[in-house]
Amino acid sequence: MQTPKIIELGRGPTIEGTRITVFDVLYYMKAGRSRDYIATMLGLSSLQVKLAQDYIEAHQSEIDVAYAKNDARVRQGNPAWVEERLKQNRARFDAFVAQCQEEKQHAGHNGGS
Repeated sequence: MQTPKIIELGRGPTIEGTRITVFDVLYYMKAGRSRDYIATMLGLSSLQVKLAQDYIEAHQSEIDVAYAKNDARVRQGNPAWVEERLKQNRARFDAFVAQCQEEKQHAGHNGGS
């Protein structure tokens, strides 16, 4: 097995061959989870988690800044235009579900004819 590496793909330090960033691992670390638990939850090997943990320790100050910046962005919530689009999409989805249920009921009433 090739030794895993941390690479930069433009969305944060990532475990090579995965879409898992060190921030994903850090989330579980902050929750007090064990390496084996983190590996299981993220579909990683214990070695990959250890690599991420070592990277976090070696780059602690920059990881803390980036994590805090991302956390602040998440706490702000979505911009108004995104919330409006989500609301519109939800309305279309609800209408689609209602239409499907109506068609199913109609088919059930005409199934024996």
